[in-house]
Amino acid sequence: MKILLEIAYVGTAYHGFQVQNNAPSVQKTLQTALESFFGKKLLLSGCSRTDSGVHAKQFFCTVEGDLSESFPFHKLPIAASRFLPDDIAILSAKKVEDSFHVRYDVSYKEYEYLILNRVEKDPFLSARAFHYPRELDIDVMNQAASLLVGKHDFASFMAAGSKIVDSVRTVKSCSVEKNGDLVVVRVSADGFLYNMVRIICGTLIAVSEGKIQAEEIPEVIAACDRKRAGMTLPPDGLYLAKVVY
Repeated sequence: MKILLEIAYVGTAYHGFQVQNNAPSVQKTLQTALESFFGKKLLLSGCSRTDSGVHAKQFFCTVEGDLSESFPFHKLPIAASRFLPDDIAILSAKKVEDSFHVRYDVSYKEYEYLILNRVEKDPFLSARAFHYPRELDIDVMNQAASLLVGKHDFASFMAAGSKIVDSVRTVKSCSVEKNGDLVVVRVSADGFLYNMVRIICGTLIAVSEGKIQAEEIPEVIAACDRKRAGMTLPPDGLYLAKVVY
């Protein structure tokens, strides 16, 4: 039997979703909790990998194992919650076909990057947002963001040393919005390269600072050179916000 879980988590205490040697991960923590609840070994697979410190508002996993057909899986979010730490939550659970693949059946994903844009720090957003004290130019950032939309080779926005051979991805949307002191960058795509969103956000900040002109973004993309893009922002402000099948 295959069960699809929708989960959310704060990634601060974890070295990403994927199981790591000698380091806590969301996958290991969730699997241990579910095995304790059901009293048997289970296979847990995730829709994506997230880096150390990255959060997820929406994330999907499949659980496979010798589970009872009669179990009311829609009640699992509440029933299993006592086995989970407060920074991981199961939002929903349902049975799916054995042919369903939690990773390869994804149509697109959307990430959000949260920036605290004011002089003062906010202790309540520590490790939840990137603090940038100078005023950001949202209009020019959106001009640059719009030029990232489309099917491109995003090698310039991939971490140096990455072993990915095919760096072509299709960005469906990229936008910047300011609400009070918070700036949110949203990027949706059919797939993401290592550190791609964090580099995009660093590049948009470089545009706001005047270090890169908005109209230069196509040249940055065409260069396929990591040195042409902006800095890699820290993981604190990054959230996997939406997964669409």
